[in-house]
Amino acid sequence: MIKNSVLAIVASLCGIVTYCVGSVAAAQVVEGQLVNADGAPQYRVDPFWPKPLPNQWSMQQVTGLYVDHMEHVWFINRGRAALPIELTAELGPGAALCCVRGPEIIELDQEGNVLNAWGGPGYHPLWPTYLQTVIPDSNGFVWVSGEAAQDSILKFTRDGEFVWDFDHRPPRLGTEADNRTSQTPENNQDVNEIVNVGRFNLDEVANELYIIDQKRVTVYDASTGEFKRGWGGHGMPLSEISNEPIPGYEWTGEPPPEEENFAPTIHFIEISRDRRVYVGERGQNRIQVFTTEGEWLQDIYVSPNTPAQRGRCAGMREDPASPMPVGTFYSSICGSMYKMIISKDPDQKYLFVADAHNDVVWTVDRESGETLGYFGGNGRLAGQFHFANAIGIDTYGNIFVGEVDTAKRIQKFAPVMEETR
Repeated sequence: MIKNSVLAIVASLCGIVTYCVGSVAAAQVVEGQLVNADGAPQYRVDPFWPKPLPNQWSMQQVTGLYVDHMEHVWFINRGRAALPIELTAELGPGAALCCVRGPEIIELDQEGNVLNAWGGPGYHPLWPTYLQTVIPDSNGFVWVSGEAAQDSILKFTRDGEFVWDFDHRPPRLGTEADNRTSQTPENNQDVNEIVNVGRFNLDEVANELYIIDQKRVTVYDASTGEFKRGWGGHGMPLSEISNEPIPGYEWTGEPPPEEENFAPTIHFIEISRDRRVYVGERGQNRIQVFTTEGEWLQDIYVSPNTPAQRGRCAGMREDPASPMPVGTFYSSICGSMYKMIISKDPDQKYLFVADAHNDVVWTVDRESGETLGYFGGNGRLAGQFHFANAIGIDTYGNIFVGEVDTAKRIQKFAPVMEETR
């Protein structure tokens, strides 16, 4: 049974916490961290992290977040999501105390101070329209991608100097509006033109890029962009993947129908030190686990009864008394799989899954696939979430969660230690 750990935003002996009751156990993200009776490590929010952005920069949607080998937090500050009221200082001197559109790639130190910032519309001719992922590597480069049809993966130095374009774009269409969204029929067999490279990961061990789109994983050489291999759900060959949409379903409180293919949208891909590949499916509330060669190993379900995304969100309003018309969708936010990170303890024991539908971060035992608990909850207070869509972790066990839609912030959750209980 999952321990319900509703966040209490109160001043207490635990501080501002996600869990208060716990004991020190052998399996921890960091030594000395409290673990509750169900085995979930304990966290509490740091309400004073990060520092306000400088130069009147507006804080915008955090679609991507990554902690590098120097414990610096890199995040996407997606400026195209800015509302006019958030940019009134752009009218001119004296117009408003705040704000202006800031750079879209920002690097923070452990204290939450800005160390470096660059990027945005016009920064480079190929700058992504819909920024999705940022990954700083250990060799001094930063990889940035977007999910519009003409976006790709770009490689920069840490200071923002352009280095390389992955390309693999489909042909450009007539208007700019056409190029923002894919007009190309689904084709899981074409590995040369990719209509959405926004969600990817970098495997520095093998110097490979792992890209998830449509119903597949494709792997490319990170130096040349050459295709190397790929697979579909449960390890099926690319040639066998269906190009038809996954059938929708009406939510009745049960999990979605079982599906052999990946059930889009596939929303994250992560690689562990022991060379397992984790792919999250919003259409199935499922993580599929593979070897790096695409051999299927395991299915992990997290909050399986959550209405899933099968082309649209399952479930519609049927109550005539509802403020929403009968027949309209409950929400455009559905499925429990948004972003995931793997803990950095020696055994990488835990998976932390950011879930924008339930507004929590789930804690999952990596080996067994058992859900141990969660932290967070719906709201705008410190420690609560509205549309958590990015997550990272450092070697100190701190978890960083980025929010999109109108929340537009990063929150830091620190391990609750025995001496600070």
